[in-house]
Amino acid sequence: MKILQLTNKLPFPPKDGGALATLNMTEGFLHHGHEVTMLAMNTSKHFYDPGQIESKIRKNITLITIPVNTDVSLFAALKNLLISSIPYNIERFRTKDYEQALVKLLTKNKYDIIQLEGLSLVSYIPAIRKFSKSNIILRAHNVEHRLWDSISSGRKPGIKKLYFKILSGRLKRFETECLNKIDALIPITAKDKTVFLKMGNKKPLFVAPAGITPEKSRDITNDNIIFPSIFFIGALDWIPNQDGLLWFIENVWPDIVTKHPEMKFYIAGRNAPGSFCKKLGKQGIVFEGEVKNADTFTEDKAIMVVPLFSGSGIRVKILQSMSHGKVVISTPLGAECIEAEHGKHIFYAKSPEEFIENIDYIIGNKSLFEKIGKSARTFVYKNFNNLAITKELLSFYNSLQV
Repeated sequence: MKILQLTNKLPFPPKDGGALATLNMTEGFLHHGHEVTMLAMNTSKHFYDPGQIESKIRKNITLITIPVNTDVSLFAALKNLLISSIPYNIERFRTKDYEQALVKLLTKNKYDIIQLEGLSLVSYIPAIRKFSKSNIILRAHNVEHRLWDSISSGRKPGIKKLYFKILSGRLKRFETECLNKIDALIPITAKDKTVFLKMGNKKPLFVAPAGITPEKSRDITNDNIIFPSIFFIGALDWIPNQDGLLWFIENVWPDIVTKHPEMKFYIAGRNAPGSFCKKLGKQGIVFEGEVKNADTFTEDKAIMVVPLFSGSGIRVKILQSMSHGKVVISTPLGAECIEAEHGKHIFYAKSPEEFIENIDYIIGNKSLFEKIGKSARTFVYKNFNNLAITKELLSFYNSLQV
């Protein structure tokens, strides 16, 4: 099968959940013997020199990158709000250069499947329909309007809250309309599937959660672990991550560092705004910014915290950390749809008191930390094996060819 993946950013190197979700599926396609071409926007925000990519996946796919500027502009956002029917989050990913590259590919090649990695690629469906008869698949990494509605709900009354609420409504309309334009829908969770069905989806649908490839995940030994230690890793230009992390620093960390003055809280993530970075200068916090290799950053850390209060989909970073034998403490929303058991594979916390209680409980019992880490690793490989998930997805794709 010939598969064309369209992405709104270059997923190399895989430093965030979206990039991991994209590349892990690409790896699954390759593992099962299929041919993959990837047309990726190389955005100003996430720009990376393709010549510096070191990856087995890169060597086995046809990769075409198109430099585009998708920077957020206040003027452009206001202009969009006043005169455009397309949500700004979609419109800023519409570029002539990318469309021309896509058309060039479609006129020279025939694909069985064209997989759109996210809602922002839907704008290119008219061009695809004009130059190709391929099945168009939308892989929905999130239900976008739910994400922005939850961000809006967590804001204090003001201009931003109002704008996010309007954006959420516009995204819901756009998301609903796009369901009639695709040939099949691939949500990332069963919960997202339910939402799309309520929105009126009538197209073939298959739930394909983000997965972890067992062979890629190293078996991290506890001999190298900084115990106790806490860490967070995630894209720091993503509003839910910023909000959750600041909530944790303000409401949880002061109590932890008072009880355990030797404790370090390691934070990594790219594109953190300067105003955000200034708020990280607290006792015991080690901010490393963008790290070259996420595995190297996490391998000697102990407890991952995920204080997430908005968003949808699956947090791939949680699965990755669990596969490395880390203990994860997350809000229920942060670990939504992973369905790991509290106290056996993961710990859940909704309040500052619950985060503090769980952290104290784990750092007071290293044997428990080791037991939970092993259980988490087993759980991920049993329920989120990327190669098994991709195999089932490919069977679904084959059914569309009939």
